[in-house]
Amino acid sequence: MYSTKKSLERILQIYKNEIRRQISKTTSVTNSDALAPRLDQSANKSPQNEETGVPKKLLKLQKYHRFLSTLTPQQMPLAARGLAVSKDQSREFMACFPDIVRDLTKTGKHIDVPEASKWLAKLLQYNVPNGKKNRGLATVLAYKTLEKPENLTPENSRLANIMGWCTEMFHTHQLLLNDIMESSDMRRGVPCWHRRPDVGLSGINDATFVQSAMYSTLKRNFSTKSYYKNVLEMFNEMLLKCSIGHYLEKQMLTTDKPDLSQFTMEKYEAITKYKTAYYTFQMPVGLALLMSGVDDPETHRQAKTILLAMGEFFQIQDDFLNCFGDPAVIGKNGCDIQDGKCTWLAVVALQRATPAQRQIMEEHYGSSKPEDVAKIKDLYEDLQLPHTYSLYEEATYNLLRTQIQQVTRGLPHDLFFKILDNIFRRSI
Repeated sequence: MYSTKKSLERILQIYKNEIRRQISKTTSVTNSDALAPRLDQSANKSPQNEETGVPKKLLKLQKYHRFLSTLTPQQMPLAARGLAVSKDQSREFMACFPDIVRDLTKTGKHIDVPEASKWLAKLLQYNVPNGKKNRGLATVLAYKTLEKPENLTPENSRLANIMGWCTEMFHTHQLLLNDIMESSDMRRGVPCWHRRPDVGLSGINDATFVQSAMYSTLKRNFSTKSYYKNVLEMFNEMLLKCSIGHYLEKQMLTTDKPDLSQFTMEKYEAITKYKTAYYTFQMPVGLALLMSGVDDPETHRQAKTILLAMGEFFQIQDDFLNCFGDPAVIGKNGCDIQDGKCTWLAVVALQRATPAQRQIMEEHYGSSKPEDVAKIKDLYEDLQLPHTYSLYEEATYNLLRTQIQQVTRGLPHDLFFKILDNIFRRSI
């Protein structure tokens, strides 16, 4: 049994290495009509382009989108929607949030500083509930999938929703700090919290405020549970991993211009794993496992392996959307090029670039001038990166499905398939 498992892992690793090899090639994959860009959908052949109001740049890019037949037969998704759960579950989750805010601000604590409680309520309401809530909803979905039916009581469902909101507060803490470090202007279609006239750099303290509210909520609702200690350890571990991720990313931006010699796939994958994959994918399912009484290390290891792989693709997709996505859909103006970030697009471009094309990267990457950003985007298209991404998307989808099917230890495959399919529903 052990040797069979090792053999399967070796096969999957060989498959993954082959994907990377194809990506790093300087030419496109040939000999397959299915792998060619969708040139039949060019902008000038669509009579309704003028009526749609969709920017020409996006219409041009849509020809590269290879529809995954396992997800959608004919149409692209209308928006970058969140995790697909029932309306009842979504309403149940949202209905829990006001109670959490009330417990944090109106329970008799800190009555000598009522203005602080009012500020906390304002801070939470502005920042926490207005995103797609993928992490929180994934926590609830995972718990209800993993827990025994007889234990799915109203009280346990309420606790699962509260745990989900704790993951959303963790996420908010990260976003508040990240937006300040990157001098971002917009988040979720509205000004970033620190851009408000009454906030500024005090947003750093507000991020700590949100984190403290998260720990207070955990203590209030879970301190008597047998899994409380393990839950706290997981949140602390995720906080450390995110800090490592931010450090790794900032190490590549220590000067005015990014050091492109450091833009390797190995470093990119390390940043992605620590900054995003751990807390976005492993944490929600890991918390659900603990809540359902599963603390077996091997079960958590198997879940972690597949979830981190999903997290890596999620970040690669996010990089693509940041460059080529519609700000009206994704809720922010992409600025990875201007910030000189080590993204999947930049790494693959450098792998493929000729000396002359690399010089374009050296001269223009990391500049906020619109003409420099345009030059980098044009270079990406010259290198056929949208097409490469399209190939990578399907290959990764197939690889992840294979990995899910190898998961054992009683972990329901359906849970991982639901999470995977929702990743692939994001849209440009």
